[in-house]
Amino acid sequence: MAVTLNCDMGEGFGLYKIGDDEGIMPLIDVANVACGFHASDPDQMRLTVRRAKKHGVQVGAHPSLPDLQGFGRREMKMNREEVANLVIYQVGALVGFLQAEGMTLNHIKPHGSLYHMAGRQEEIAQGICDAADIFDVPLFGMTGTMHETVYRARGKTFVAEYYADLDYAVGGTLILTREHDAKDPSLAAERCIRAIKDGQGTCIDESLFPVRCETICIHSDTPNALDITRTVRDAIAPWH
Repeated sequence: MAVTLNCDMGEGFGLYKIGDDEGIMPLIDVANVACGFHASDPDQMRLTVRRAKKHGVQVGAHPSLPDLQGFGRREMKMNREEVANLVIYQVGALVGFLQAEGMTLNHIKPHGSLYHMAGRQEEIAQGICDAADIFDVPLFGMTGTMHETVYRARGKTFVAEYYADLDYAVGGTLILTREHDAKDPSLAAERCIRAIKDGQGTCIDESLFPVRCETICIHSDTPNALDITRTVRDAIAPWH
C-alpha cells in the first residue's frame, strides 16, 4: 500500500488565517477539513474544498468537540449519542460543500481532543463509528488504541496514521498540546521513514514503539508546516 500525506487544514475563521493552506495543498494527497466546531466557517470550508479539487486532493471531514475558543483541544464529557450527533452534523455540512463542487467524502478523522478521547474511551469510539455508518467512509486513527480496536470490530476501513509534527510520550501515546511548536523537518522525515520501513514510532526519549503507517499527518498550524511537508514528501517518495 502506498503511504499518503495528509494535512489538518481549513482552520481559518472569518478574517483570521491559520496556516499556509494554499502552499501546502499542492504537496499533499489528503486534506482533513475543519467543519466549524473548532475552527473554520462556511466560506473557509468551501474555499478549502475548491483548493483541494484544483490540486486533485481527496477531502476528509475533521469534526471536533464544540470548542471554538479552545480549538477543540479541551476535553468534554459526552455520551455516545451526543458524539454521533455532533459528528453527523459537522460531516453533513462538509458533504454539502463537496457535492456543490462535484466531489465525494474520502474519510472521517476526528480532531484534537475528540480524536484522543476516541483512542482511549470505547463509548466515544463507538459514537464515531455510529456517525461513520451514515456516510460509509473509512476512518483515520492510531494503531494500538481504541481507534483500531473498535473501528475494525465494527467493520470499518481503518487507515493507520503517524504524526510527523507531534511528539509521542514514552509508550507511544500522542502528546496533545494547545499550540504546536516548530519541528526539525529533517528529524520529522527520519522518524516517518522509520515508521514506514521498520514499523516503529519514536518517543520523546528516543525509545521506540510499534506502529503501522499508511498515512502521515502534518498540521497546517505548525509554524513551519510548509517546510515539514516538503521535506517529508521528498523523504517518503519511494513509498508514496
